[in-house]
Amino acid sequence: MTAPLSLSTAVRSVRLGKGWTQDELARRSGVSRAGVSAIESGRLVPSTATALALARALETPLDRLFWLGEPSVANVPEWAIEPGADRARFWRVAIGGRERLYPVEPSPLGLLPHDGVVEGAVYHPREGVDPGRTLVLATCDPAVSLLAAEMARLRGVRLVVLSRSSGAALELLSKGLVHAAGVHLAATTATSGNEGEVVPYLGNGTESEFRLIHGARWQSVVAYANRGRYKSLRSLVSASPRWVSREPGSGARRCLDELLGHSRRVRLDELPRARDHQGVAEAIRGDWADAGVCLQLSSEQAGLAGFKIRQETYEICMAESFVGDPRAIALLEALESSRYRRDLGDLPGCESSSTGEWRRVIIKADA
Repeated sequence: MTAPLSLSTAVRSVRLGKGWTQDELARRSGVSRAGVSAIESGRLVPSTATALALARALETPLDRLFWLGEPSVANVPEWAIEPGADRARFWRVAIGGRERLYPVEPSPLGLLPHDGVVEGAVYHPREGVDPGRTLVLATCDPAVSLLAAEMARLRGVRLVVLSRSSGAALELLSKGLVHAAGVHLAATTATSGNEGEVVPYLGNGTESEFRLIHGARWQSVVAYANRGRYKSLRSLVSASPRWVSREPGSGARRCLDELLGHSRRVRLDELPRARDHQGVAEAIRGDWADAGVCLQLSSEQAGLAGFKIRQETYEICMAESFVGDPRAIALLEALESSRYRRDLGDLPGCESSSTGEWRRVIIKADA
């Protein structure tokens, strides 16, 4: 005898991608909440009328909600960022009104549990994952683990961090692929903070509104090994050390450009590049570079010396339309909490007296 075919469903993932509860889907579709729950868990095979009602309510083609056999790539949420291999672990996240998959990548938060695995054409999601309880933040903040811990403590919201420079983070935000972007391109002497820096990235021809939330004031340094070897920043630069750089679009690269831009002995585009601030510090500590620009926090954690060069304003940018989301509320509450601000202010080169303060940025249609 031929084994009976099983019915697979994406009702739950599509519902969560829209940010709806089971009660909300029941109200919109006319199917009872108990029925929705049973269909999502696979305990109930829906009638044709019920399946059509759910597809109409979810505004999703019927063959993407229900199909025979094992789940395949054709029936899974789309990738926010394409994985680099046929087998990939992923995080599931509700963003922009739908569910997306993010391939697991190295994170400043350490090794986060994944939500499933794709192997070739087969999708293996894990049960008990709520994509609507995860916020994706692109940032190079080396202290972001403090923020993640506070969001989890206050609201039970998971923070997934993509390690990106300020420019790369804003590009992801402009494409709707992250909920928020960490930015530190402006020195503290800039009266408008990072406002003038984000507009070129986020202006898309239509009027849009964003919120800039103050994260901290960070001290940037030129880090180097062998404490006491150089008497001044000028003597370090004159010694022509082996530099490690960061990618264009990062605050550290901008500082290095300003520092070495007129040097005929250094070709900035040919320098080795580190992924983030810790990467710069580790390159120096590992002795494949002598000096580089990073945050004082990363420099001191690696046991390096450093010459202070400028203080920068670090802010978190997100769309104003996202502010009412429970995950955004968790982020804002964490930034405003006295516990987080105290822990942040205790870090080397970090000042948190204004952390949590925010302002709106309206980007005109012709920006």
